[in-house]
Amino acid sequence: MKQLLLIIGAILFSTLFYKQNMGLNLSIFSIFSTILLVIYNKAAFKRKSSKAFALVYFITALMVFFYQSNLSIITNCIAFLTLIGHISEQSSSVYINWLNGLYTSIAGFIHRYIDIQNNDQEVTKKQIDYLHLAKIIGIPLIVIIVFIGFYKNGNPVFGELISKIDFGFINIQWLLFSIIGYLLFRNISKPVQVNPATSCDLNTGNNLVSKTETKLEHLVKENQLGFILITLLNVLIVFFLITDITYLMSSQDFRAPAISNQVHSGINALIASIIFAIIIILYFFRGHLNFYKANKNLKIVTYIWIALNTLLVINIAVKDCQYIYYFGLTYKRIGVLIYLILTVIGLITTAIKVKQIKNLWYLLRLNTMTAFAILIIASTINWDNHITNYNLYYAQSMDFKYLINLSNNNTFLLKNYAKNTPLSVDKNTSIDEKHKNYIDKLKDHSWQELQFDNFKLK
Repeated sequence: MKQLLLIIGAILFSTLFYKQNMGLNLSIFSIFSTILLVIYNKAAFKRKSSKAFALVYFITALMVFFYQSNLSIITNCIAFLTLIGHISEQSSSVYINWLNGLYTSIAGFIHRYIDIQNNDQEVTKKQIDYLHLAKIIGIPLIVIIVFIGFYKNGNPVFGELISKIDFGFINIQWLLFSIIGYLLFRNISKPVQVNPATSCDLNTGNNLVSKTETKLEHLVKENQLGFILITLLNVLIVFFLITDITYLMSSQDFRAPAISNQVHSGINALIASIIFAIIIILYFFRGHLNFYKANKNLKIVTYIWIALNTLLVINIAVKDCQYIYYFGLTYKRIGVLIYLILTVIGLITTAIKVKQIKNLWYLLRLNTMTAFAILIIASTINWDNHITNYNLYYAQSMDFKYLINLSNNNTFLLKNYAKNTPLSVDKNTSIDEKHKNYIDKLKDHSWQELQFDNFKLK
C-alpha cells in the first residue's frame, strides 16, 4: 500500500510540475506530501509541534497560489525543509531542522540503506538479487530486439507490422521527472538525521555552566576592563545620538539623496555597532564572569548600552519612515524596517542572555526561530499591492516606473487607479500594456498553474 502511494506520488509530481509554473500545483503537492508524512510517521504527528509546522507549510503553499511571489516560493521551500527536519527529530533546533530536511530530501533513502547495512540488520522481506533481476529483464529484452531486426528484414509483412509500432507517445523527460518525484517522496517518507550535528544540538543546553575554577584576581581585572570599556562606549553612543537627533530636528533638506544618505549611513553605523556590541557582550559574559558576584555594575552598564543601541535603532527607523513618507515605499525601505525589527529582537535576547546566564546556542536558537517566524509572516503579505497602494494614495511623491516594474500582483490596482484618476498618455499606456500582458498570461495558465487572480478574472 505504501509502495503504491509512492508510485502515485511520482505520477502526481510529474503531472503537477513537468513544464509548469508555480501555482495551484504547489498547494496540491503540499497536501499530498503532508499526507505521505502522516502515513509513514504517525507517531511524530501526535505532537502539536508537528501539526503546527505542517499547517505553516500548507499556508506558505497557499500564499504561492494567492500571490505567486518569489518570497512566497522561497518561504514554502524553507517551510518544507523545516517540516521534514522536524519529523526526523522533534527536539532539535530550527537550523538543524533545515539541515536534516535538506539532507533527507537529497539522500534520505541512500542514508537509510547504508545505515541498515552498517548495522547488519536483517531485511524483513526476502532479499532481492538485483543482478539476477537485471539479467532476467535485460538479456531477454536485448535478444528479442536483435531477433526482431532479423525477422523484420526476412519477412516484409512482419517488417511492415513492426514499422507501424510507434513509441512516440512515451515522453522520456516526463518519465525522468516521475523518477525524480518518486525518489523525493521515497526520501522524505522516513526523514533521517545528520550526525553528529543533530546529536550535538540535542546534547547542548541553553544555560552556561561554571565547570572549572578561575582565579579571583583574573575575574576582578576582566570585570574592571569590561566596565570601563562599556561605560566609555555608552558615553560615545550618547554623544552620537544627541548630535544625530539634533541634526535630524534642525535639517530642512528633504531631498531624496539627502534623506537616503542619512538612512544608509545610519544603517551602516548600526550594523557595525550592533555586531561589535553583541561580540563584546558575548566576550565578557562568555564564562566565569557570569558567576562573579561583583559583576552587578558591569551588568548595569551592559543593559544601558543595549538600551542605547535600541534608541539608535529607533532613530534609524524614524529616518526610514520619513524617507517613506516623502518618497514612498520600496522593497529596500521595507527591508530596512524588517532588519531593524530583527535587530531589536537580537538586542532583547542578548539582554536576556546576560540576565539569565544563557550561552551562545540560546541566542542562535531563539533568533533563528524568530527570523523564520518573520519570514513566514512576510510571505503572507502582498507586498507589491501594499507598496502600490501606499505610493499612489499616501506618498508625497513616487517613482511611477518603479510601480510598473513590480510583479503582476499590483496590476488590477493600477488599472483601477487609471480608471479613476487622470494620468498622462505614457502612464496610461504603461498600465494598459501591463494589464493586457497579465490577462493574456492568466488565460494561458494550465490547471496546474492556476492562481487566485484566475478566479478574480472570471
